[in-house]
Amino acid sequence: MTWVQTASTTLENEHVLLRPIVPEDREAFRKQAMDPEIWRYFVLVIATDAEFDAFFDAALADQAAGRRVVYNVIDKSVDRTAGSMSFCSIAEPDGRLEIGWSWLGAEFRGKGVNRWAKFLMLEHAFEQLNAERVEFKTDVLNLQARAGLRNIGATEEGVLRSFNPMPGGRRRDAIYYSVLRGEWPSVREQLLAGPKVTRPTGQA
Repeated sequence: MTWVQTASTTLENEHVLLRPIVPEDREAFRKQAMDPEIWRYFVLVIATDAEFDAFFDAALADQAAGRRVVYNVIDKSVDRTAGSMSFCSIAEPDGRLEIGWSWLGAEFRGKGVNRWAKFLMLEHAFEQLNAERVEFKTDVLNLQARAGLRNIGATEEGVLRSFNPMPGGRRRDAIYYSVLRGEWPSVREQLLAGPKVTRPTGQA
């Protein structure tokens, strides 16, 4: 099977459950997504129902086309949707992919949901997909997301200047992080040991 096919499955531990999104997830996502703090450093802004519906429809379309595996991240302590994360920029012949399009609703930040979701996705990437490299990128201005990525054990690599346009007209400098296959055992132990406290919002 391809990476997309293999990743299109449920990932779960005692803390969180990640499953590929379905159309019926729309309203659960909407409830968490209508928070401007999520989109401060995102590549798009969601402020209206129409903007949210376009965002959700695009996620469904990307997943159907095999461009992304989009997960509904569920906090098992309350059995509710917390947000979403995706496998994207999937380059299977090169042995690499990205964890991105990451966001959590306000009430689920700083509670370990981000750490456990990233743990499951990294575990799946290295132990099921046999990836050589998992990468992340965010806005160089997003200090919270950058701290969150360092705290899960990702290595800061560098800044790609003027990477893409952002809402409001500025051009974003994107900063890349990664975890390599040989680093995964130590990163795994770091994640299991517990992170420093961070409150990531949006990272894409």
